[in-house]
Amino acid sequence: MTAPALPSGLSELTARYDVLLSDVWGVIHNGRESFAEACRALARWRAEVGPVVLISNSPRPSSDVVAQLDHLGVPREAWSAFVTSGDATRTLLAARAPGPAWTIGPVRDAPLYEGLGLMFADAQDAAFISCTGPYDDEVETPEDYRERFEIAVGHRLPMICANPDRVVQRGNKLIYCGGALADLYAEMGGEVLMAGKPYGPIYDLCLVEAEALLGRSVERSRILCVGDGVPTDVKGANDQGLDVLFIASGIHGAEATGPDGRLDPARTEAVLAHGGARATLAMRDLVW
Repeated sequence: MTAPALPSGLSELTARYDVLLSDVWGVIHNGRESFAEACRALARWRAEVGPVVLISNSPRPSSDVVAQLDHLGVPREAWSAFVTSGDATRTLLAARAPGPAWTIGPVRDAPLYEGLGLMFADAQDAAFISCTGPYDDEVETPEDYRERFEIAVGHRLPMICANPDRVVQRGNKLIYCGGALADLYAEMGGEVLMAGKPYGPIYDLCLVEAEALLGRSVERSRILCVGDGVPTDVKGANDQGLDVLFIASGIHGAEATGPDGRLDPARTEAVLAHGGARATLAMRDLVW
């Protein structure tokens, strides 16, 4: 496996790519605050090079997440368009309306279901499961759902998981996401369907947005994905034949950086190899 190149910043890549598809959580914010240098880097790219399409595994529609970005201090100048796993997942949900669906996830994810004509039920009476994450991601783990999943597996309920991320970093804490619950459900014999990263539907939506912003088609070799998650961001780019810039300080920071907090090339390469993925480029943090 070829080791990733280590540019000092995005400024070294301006002649190589026309479009950035940038992950959000872990790259430009941590759920508590935005990363000023990363936001400035994206804003300069957008102003001087081309479109920045944010690609997030948030289970909510992108229109509902913009307010969160504003609250965290992510400037509107840092991005051109926003596509979420929620956007891509709504197609899967609409095809199964009226359900009923057993929904797993916090109340804040309710906008995912708006306008789809779905009905809702518990595991005993549902036709399928829609999972956005734990009900309480501050305290719950996937194991808290094992007993309920036994009922659903017994009823052969397919699960639509609207957030394939296993974990994200909230401040200094890693919290479980929908993908961790989906892993357990699949391990128990359940069927799982997903549309977010690393799966194709979300990338299809991003390419439509990018080409609309450019006003022309774009070669895949001129698109750079940016992300910190090996099984989602990096693997997704690999599967789509897109170059990827791995941000080592994100959810894999404890493994990919050295004791001094700097990017460690050997550790970074080992993290990627362990995940069966490859990165074209790597930086500790996203900077210009």
